[in-house]
Amino acid sequence: MSRSNWKGPFLDKFLVSQKKQKNLTKIWSRRSVISSQMLGKTVLVHNGKDFKRILITREKLGFKYGEFAFTRQTKKIAKKK
Repeated sequence: MSRSNWKGPFLDKFLVSQKKQKNLTKIWSRRSVISSQMLGKTVLVHNGKDFKRILITREKLGFKYGEFAFTRQTKKIAKKK
C-alpha cells in the first residue's frame, strides 16, 4: 500500500534538518524518498550491514533510498566437473 497523496513524500527529520549537505552523506533511513535537493550527489545508504555508495541521478528522484541498496547477496553455485 502506498502513502496517501495528501500527506506528501516521507523525509526523515535528519535529511530535512541538514543545512549544508556534504557530498557523502550517510543515510540510515531507507524509507525516505529521494528529493531533488540530492540530485548529482553521492550518498551512502545503510543496507543492514554496511553502506552502499549510490549516485543520485534524475531517474532516481521519487524512489526510496532502500530500493538501490540491496540487502541480500546473490550466490553463484559452482558446477562440479
